Amino acid sequence: MTYQIGSDLDRPSEECGVIGISTRGGDAARLAFFGLYALQHRGQEAAGIAVSDGRAVRVHKDTGLVSQVFDPRALAPLVGGLGIGHTRYSTTGSNSERNVQPFVVETLHGPLGLAHNGNLVNADQLRKRLLARGAGLRSSSDSEVLALMLAATEGENWEERLAKVMPEWEGAFSLVIISGTKVIAVRDPWGFRPLSLGHLPSGGHAVASETGALRTLGCDTVREIAPGQIVVLQGDVVRTLQAMSPKEHQARCTFEHIYFSRPDAVWDGLSVHQVRQRLGEELARQHPVEADVVVPVPDSSMPAAIGYSAVSGIAYNEAFVKNRYIGRTFIEPTDELRRSGVALKFNTLEENIRGKRLVVIDDSIVRGTTSGPLIRMLRDAGALEVHVRITCPPIAHPCFFGVDMGTYEELIAHQLSVPEINAHIGSDSLGFLSLDRMMKAIGRDDGYCNACFTGNYPLPVQLSLASSKQRFDGVLG
Repeated sequence: MTYQIGSDLDRPSEECGVIGISTRGGDAARLAFFGLYALQHRGQEAAGIAVSDGRAVRVHKDTGLVSQVFDPRALAPLVGGLGIGHTRYSTTGSNSERNVQPFVVETLHGPLGLAHNGNLVNADQLRKRLLARGAGLRSSSDSEVLALMLAATEGENWEERLAKVMPEWEGAFSLVIISGTKVIAVRDPWGFRPLSLGHLPSGGHAVASETGALRTLGCDTVREIAPGQIVVLQGDVVRTLQAMSPKEHQARCTFEHIYFSRPDAVWDGLSVHQVRQRLGEELARQHPVEADVVVPVPDSSMPAAIGYSAVSGIAYNEAFVKNRYIGRTFIEPTDELRRSGVALKFNTLEENIRGKRLVVIDDSIVRGTTSGPLIRMLRDAGALEVHVRITCPPIAHPCFFGVDMGTYEELIAHQLSVPEINAHIGSDSLGFLSLDRMMKAIGRDDGYCNACFTGNYPLPVQLSLASSKQRFDGVLG
């Protein structure tokens, strides 16, 4: 049995992925390509690579998946030992060719390329300031604002200019920057977005949004770049500058553990797979239910379902087969094809469902557009009962730091109570993991941004960006 499921619309949409390469040879572009391939889950709208041979910076970028944007012909001109790359999901700025990264600009100090994961909450003010100075902005992305501000800052070298301009940037920014002679990695002082450094087996170093991408390149001695740090890569040489002190209250994104990162990632020194398994264990303790089988909604919920099964003693099995390539194509099906069942996201395994009471583990409910159709699929496949368990609290507030959670009008938990959501999606019962149990599973008392659950933002935000209609219930931190 098959249904058209809009699951990508009912998830916090991926942020972006960045990669930086400094190697002895001239093949930085190929290494960046494989690094981006490992980060493809973080953004499927566009990709780009910029490379330097010590003099010029060359760039190739386009809309599409990494494998669609790059082939041997596209990579051939990108010769050099320094490279940066970006795979994009649009947060600030629409998905158009002019917003594709890296941004490369000519400056008085030579060429400069920049790729950005995150979102600035003061981007509008900074943009107006640049326009008042006569800057020619070509995109609607805050990443171009970062590049032009850096280019206009005085200093003896790029790291000195960065240290001067960073205090003006409010919000989330994990950056990779390329000049003619060096690659620079930068992380904001709140630590919102991940960024790690590793040593390449052939010599040189790489930085990436996730440790799994570094492992893909064979890196060893991987470490997280600290909040507020600038790391300069030149061949085998690594220099670290603590440009800003880390903020007293760190704001790592909890959703890296819940959904975004690949399970093989290490985030804040913690195995993402192990954290997800513990989230499931805590769910079983907080929301037990009599049932026959525990099933995950693929893929990020699979470790949590294993954890729920282990604590509850209810057998684990699979109920869904996910087509991982549906939703990653840029050819949209017609309404007629949709009605006929073409381009489907999930199929069900009816033999694992028929006559069973199910506990369905999922990572989140954002807009509420997916859970109802999934539950109908399970009932049509013969499920006797469907009990839904979610590995985080209800998402009731938008994100301003690089994650597309939707607006207040779109967030179902901002509009409805948990019993009302349960009735809306048609489950027999619904349980969300509480905030304290979620943090217990992560193993931290603080240091994380949970604003999408609580409305307590780690720094003041421009609330008008979230909604022009809904009132705001949260507290500005």
